[in-house]
Amino acid sequence: MIYTVTFNPSIDYVVRMDKEINFGMTNRSASEEYFIGGKGNNVSFVLKELGLDSIAIGFAAGFTGDAIVKGLTDRGIKSDYIVLPEGNSRINIKLKGSNKVETEINANGPVIDDASLNKFFYIIDKLTDGDIIVLAGSISKGLPTTIYEEILDRLSSKNVSSIVDASGDLLRNILKHHPFLIKPNKQELEEFFDVKLDTLADILKYAKALQEEGARNVLVSLGEEGAFLLTEEGKTYYSPAIPGKISNTVGAGDSMVAGFIYGYEKFRDFETALKFGSAAGSATAFSDDLCKGEEVFALYEGIESKDYKY
Repeated sequence: MIYTVTFNPSIDYVVRMDKEINFGMTNRSASEEYFIGGKGNNVSFVLKELGLDSIAIGFAAGFTGDAIVKGLTDRGIKSDYIVLPEGNSRINIKLKGSNKVETEINANGPVIDDASLNKFFYIIDKLTDGDIIVLAGSISKGLPTTIYEEILDRLSSKNVSSIVDASGDLLRNILKHHPFLIKPNKQELEEFFDVKLDTLADILKYAKALQEEGARNVLVSLGEEGAFLLTEEGKTYYSPAIPGKISNTVGAGDSMVAGFIYGYEKFRDFETALKFGSAAGSATAFSDDLCKGEEVFALYEGIESKDYKY
């Protein structure tokens, strides 16, 4: 089974304006939409679109937490969410003006108490050989940056494949556990090593450095430049960006992770996994919401990834 972990899920409240936003004044929206957010949840949603089941694990608090769990259930996602005794799950506000400038206000979210964290670890301890765990995104306030490390440490005696989409110390601390896949984007890779990356050769150099620190496979999302994969077999693949109009970047990286998982689970082939990852990430970027399965499969047919020779 595939498990996705979201420590700090959200309701994303998207407000669209038909004119520019005037800060300090009353503005009226043209439309509003609500989405269930959180990187692990996004991975579960896209996996479901591609025909793979998963179990979403997370923490919910208050009336917004109830809405998050209901949103998962309504879309056919199994969940094992822990209800926190205090607070409310966060609401993130996305303001989109007519000038295409987007302003985001991301809330902190509730505090996870020790008793609730222990309930979470009880769920983690039940994972078995052959399972996949996806650790994605930021953590709630009050939690140590070693929390992902502690999860993988508890799973170290089992044959559980870990996929980590995180940055900074969250990523640094888990490399010794040899995650099956990590997915930094270009900016995160630059920040991790405090360098500027201008070419694929640069990307390869530092992807190899991450392998030397313990990662098995390194998938680097390059935004409008495509995606790059260094495999544990030493092979390198590059998928150029798919032409299309970018409507939304929220969830594109999570969609890439889900597409990669689907491609590898179905075909056990890294190049195919990269192509499905690229297709899913692009399909979300071309949509107002997370991608639909048919959109991913349609884009996949037109992708021509290539071996990167160096």
